[in-house]
Amino acid sequence: MLCFWGAQVREGLGLVKAEQVKKGKCGLRCLCPKTAVQDMSAGRSFAGFIRDGKVSVLRLRSEDYNHDGKLKKLQLKNKTFRQIVCGGDGAVLLANAGNVLIMDKSTVCKPLKGLENRQVIQIACGDHHSMALTKDGQVFVWGENSHGQLGLRKDHPGSPSAQHVQSLSGVPLAQISAGGDHSFVLSLSGVVFGWGKNSAGQLGLGDTTDRHVPTVVNSLNGKKTVSISCGGEHTATLSKGGTVFTFGSGGSGQLGHKSFRDEHHPRVVAELWGSEVSQVTCGRHHTLVSVASSKLIYSFGCWIQGKPGNGKMIKKFVPFPVDLSTKCNREYTIEKLIAGENHYFALFFKGLGNKSAMSKPNPSKGIVTLNERMIERWVSERDSWVTIKREITKMFSSAACLNGSFLKASQDEQDFELAEKAFSKLLGNEKVISKVMKVVEQMLRSLNPNPVGEESLRIYILLPELIRCIQKQQRTELTEALASKILQLDPDAHKVLEKHWSKLPDGWLKSLVKLFRKASAELIGQISYGKMNQDIQCLEKFLKILQTIHQVCCSANRDIPNRDFIIHEINDLLDMLQVTLEYLKECNDVYDIVLKQHYYIRTITILLKFPFAADSASKWRMFCYLRNEKLQSILGSFMHNDNTNMLQINRESVLTDTLEYLRQNIHSYIHPLKVEFIGEHGSDIRGLSAEFFSLLSQSILKWEKKVLEVQENSLVWFNPDGMEANRDFYYLGVICGMALYNHHFINIDFPLALFKKLLQQSPTLNDLEELSPVEARSLKSLLEEDEEEVVDMLFLDFMVKGQELIPNGNQIPVTKANRLEYVDLYVDFIFNKSVKSQFEHFSEGFYKGCPLDAWSMFHPEELQQFFQGSPKYEWKELQLCASYEKCSASDELIKNFWTVFFELSEENKRKFLVFLYGTDRVPVGGFSKRVLNISLLNCPDADDRLPEAQTCFGIFILPKYSDINTLRNKLIHAISFCEVFGRE
Repeated sequence: MLCFWGAQVREGLGLVKAEQVKKGKCGLRCLCPKTAVQDMSAGRSFAGFIRDGKVSVLRLRSEDYNHDGKLKKLQLKNKTFRQIVCGGDGAVLLANAGNVLIMDKSTVCKPLKGLENRQVIQIACGDHHSMALTKDGQVFVWGENSHGQLGLRKDHPGSPSAQHVQSLSGVPLAQISAGGDHSFVLSLSGVVFGWGKNSAGQLGLGDTTDRHVPTVVNSLNGKKTVSISCGGEHTATLSKGGTVFTFGSGGSGQLGHKSFRDEHHPRVVAELWGSEVSQVTCGRHHTLVSVASSKLIYSFGCWIQGKPGNGKMIKKFVPFPVDLSTKCNREYTIEKLIAGENHYFALFFKGLGNKSAMSKPNPSKGIVTLNERMIERWVSERDSWVTIKREITKMFSSAACLNGSFLKASQDEQDFELAEKAFSKLLGNEKVISKVMKVVEQMLRSLNPNPVGEESLRIYILLPELIRCIQKQQRTELTEALASKILQLDPDAHKVLEKHWSKLPDGWLKSLVKLFRKASAELIGQISYGKMNQDIQCLEKFLKILQTIHQVCCSANRDIPNRDFIIHEINDLLDMLQVTLEYLKECNDVYDIVLKQHYYIRTITILLKFPFAADSASKWRMFCYLRNEKLQSILGSFMHNDNTNMLQINRESVLTDTLEYLRQNIHSYIHPLKVEFIGEHGSDIRGLSAEFFSLLSQSILKWEKKVLEVQENSLVWFNPDGMEANRDFYYLGVICGMALYNHHFINIDFPLALFKKLLQQSPTLNDLEELSPVEARSLKSLLEEDEEEVVDMLFLDFMVKGQELIPNGNQIPVTKANRLEYVDLYVDFIFNKSVKSQFEHFSEGFYKGCPLDAWSMFHPEELQQFFQGSPKYEWKELQLCASYEKCSASDELIKNFWTVFFELSEENKRKFLVFLYGTDRVPVGGFSKRVLNISLLNCPDADDRLPEAQTCFGIFILPKYSDINTLRNKLIHAISFCEVFGRE
């Protein structure tokens, strides 16, 4: 049944004879044509009807064409149609096969160019432009573009053929709608995009500026919009649950807000609140809504009341019910509301349980999405391979279709478990996998680097899991293509993607890490085995993505351990580099080997930028290789100059002599440091320089200038009162940098905060707790205090040690409201503000002393250990790593030695390390990284001799003592009183 009212039309609409029309109140007419109306539309010039798949049109205006007012059946052979949409002057028709025809003012129909071989599922028509949505989720537009209504960017001319709105690619769309000169689309998740004319605020963006590209209506986010309708210059949306929002022109009351004002933001139609509206439709200057539960239709805006041809135009600015016949309410349900310029239609269907109900086609109006059943059909090959290939191409060539797949009932996020299960099913058929990989690779090339809306970014959540499932071993083409596209995203889109990643389930987040780590590992592995045709820049892409994921995990406190990011194949690369360097020492003219060496070094240079990818030992090896590489580039391959940087000093004045030497500015920091103690014999093969830095550390701590302060827990920090000693802080930095560059330790216990600052990271309250536990505990207690009165009673203000933290800080009390700011400023004062000049000069000197900035790849904890040594003393490990010369572990003398050693106090054990190595610091990785060779000295006067150490080589010379007591006494004497070490 069809009901209509409004401006005069031919009685019966040409669908039935005049006498078959039933008349109701206020000019309402109802009719039941013999051939059921499947779909209809009304525009400014035409009303169109589809019956049995055939199209008929009724002219509503006669300004330009003479006509008799009869219903005209369009002569469209061999085609059946499912939808018609009438616009300003013509109409658009959608055939059951998915192709589109356009009808002009003279009712001539012709195929629309630009949509060949595309299946259209929805059409929309405005005054001067039209839209189409294809099965694969693409939006096409044609017509005029005077106000940007085509969405093809500013100054784009109109087009008679269909043009792709590329900016919407990737957004899974549910509906399109066209108004007078504006356009809207709705995504599956309820996100609304509008563009075109905005003179009355009909885009709902809070202004009256036209938009030439699709723009998200942010004020409708979260409103769960399920449908949109555009009028001449206003728009209405319907949310899940039945809430209606209207915006735009209100001059005829078409917004329903009890006024004739325009609205620039979406506003709820309060009179319909609680009515659970099921449908909303906009006409030129009016709006219709229906409530399915009560079978009521409401109208607001322009209204022609009275008999057709003799009606009176009035304006209603609140919804009022349309007086339908009793029969409509009892036997029929509202299927569709149609609002034209001055015409109103309601299409009714009988209940589904009624056998006499018309058979209405039910074609899919939604885009195609991937599901388990579809994949099962492919894998089992129940359909022909031609059909399967066509479906795979349609599905995986469209980012929009993938983004719309596996959505939960809420439609706003993916069902990850369902997606994972579906992707795993693809593994059941190699042909399917191969085809999917080819199509996905093509689709990746077409992705828009400037996507519109968050939903278009879901592709970067689904694709990594899909690629991980289907990509074959040793192949990284898809991963590389995906990485390239992610890196091409504009900054705003990249931030949104990071937000999505941070909310991934643990399993998916770990899979994301695994995908790019595996690709990186495979590439590094191939490089390690000499395949120099590998694209190193590709490796950098993988590592950049891994870096982003690592940052996401850290900032979101995700429980993904750092070890999951470590690429162990880096060790293989370093091993091969070592082999290459050793080979070059023997074969200096091998051109290919030199090329390979440089190729490895280039790879390492890239790895430096990504500290998370390597473990501590690997990073230290890389640092050493790059140091040697830098040195070789100056000296020439494997050439050494032992006379460069020879520092001659006295033991008694080690600090004074060192500062005097550095002030001469003759030191070449790029070259290795060599030390000679005046009056002593020995060649520095690292042992003397290790001792030098150990002695220098002690002197710095005793320095009368007090550049450093020893804190309550023996840690050391800059003296905040040392403002006049800037050059001293500079040379302190130089000495520390030199130690790191020359692979030696400084025996000064700086807190972790120093290394954070060197790496441009901000110290925290936890760092203050390490440096000054009492202060930190007081601040933590302040933050944890629940009672505001207690905080007030502490009588704190924004002052620290007589210094204002903020202007007028002595007059601003610390309260519960501002205590976090106070604590942050307090920590900042201790670590930054109070020692700003001191640290700047120290940092300048550090960079000077260590001219290789590769140390920036270390984490703060790693830099601290490489600088100060490991704090762990695993003494049993020292025994396990020992080797023996002229004796064995089972000899009584050796057993006695270890018995005595383990009896020593902790202090004496560390003195033994100083005696043996020149430092008591343990290298990162433990004693296994040290050489300990115990050599037996068998001589007649053994009991009269002291043990000796060759510090450069880690050789401990142990005389063959007659008993354990003698051994004990001689060992303790040697490590306690022998300042000049054994033989060098």
